[in-house]
Amino acid sequence: MQTALRRSGCTHQTGARHQAARHFSTQRAGLCQPVQQRARVIAAAEIDPDNASILVCGGGGVALHVTKKLKDMGSWVWMMQRHDDRRKEIEGMMAIVAKADATDRAAVDKVFADIEEVDAVISTIGGSTKDPTADSLGNINVIEAAAAKGVKKFILVTSIGCGDSKDAPGEQVYKVLEPVLLQKDKAEERLKQLGDKMAYTIIRPGGLKSEAATGNGVLTSDASVCGSITREDVANVVIKALLSKKTDNTVLSAVDRNQVFGEKTVQEFSL
Repeated sequence: MQTALRRSGCTHQTGARHQAARHFSTQRAGLCQPVQQRARVIAAAEIDPDNASILVCGGGGVALHVTKKLKDMGSWVWMMQRHDDRRKEIEGMMAIVAKADATDRAAVDKVFADIEEVDAVISTIGGSTKDPTADSLGNINVIEAAAAKGVKKFILVTSIGCGDSKDAPGEQVYKVLEPVLLQKDKAEERLKQLGDKMAYTIIRPGGLKSEAATGNGVLTSDASVCGSITREDVANVVIKALLSKKTDNTVLSAVDRNQVFGEKTVQEFSL
């Protein structure tokens, strides 16, 4: 019965899961939970995709690939969207559109309030070099709302060039992307600050390609690595990170093992 409801995109929940959902609804001020309860939530960061409730934030290719793959694995998936442009495509995947502008904190809070329980959040939110507001403010609004909700795990997708990977793409590329990367840095730092409220993984992809997945996408803790990777391969490693406790509270780069720049050998992160 639950499988049928899930595949239809219905948000009805029953039994123990519904009771747990009610509990989360009454704990929207999750930052005020007792320390013992908070520790229990963080310790349970390993996510079972079957019947998990996951909010995906971001309008582009990576977010869509993530949503489709999670739905195929049996998850309940909401996609936070600023516009309705992709509604038909998203609902065709049997996912649910949650309409909100991530830079509007009240709108973000309403999205979380309208979902009884959120096990995990994946954000690929990004702006442009002309207006990178979403890279910082948009992501930070979602991060803070997730922490208040009691989310178990947060995956933030940023970019190689952020933080300690600043030198990886080279000076010329960094200068072009600097307005965006500096704003993404702020989101990364805010997520780390809330690491005592929920587990997190920061994934920094290299240059994104729109081709079909190669199956060679890997994660590495080596911040000096740079290379290319398809959007679908990013989605694949994002989901692997979501489902592994080994990635809790880590910062990882994502590249195609066969498309690494220079002569570096990628030391793959073991999941």
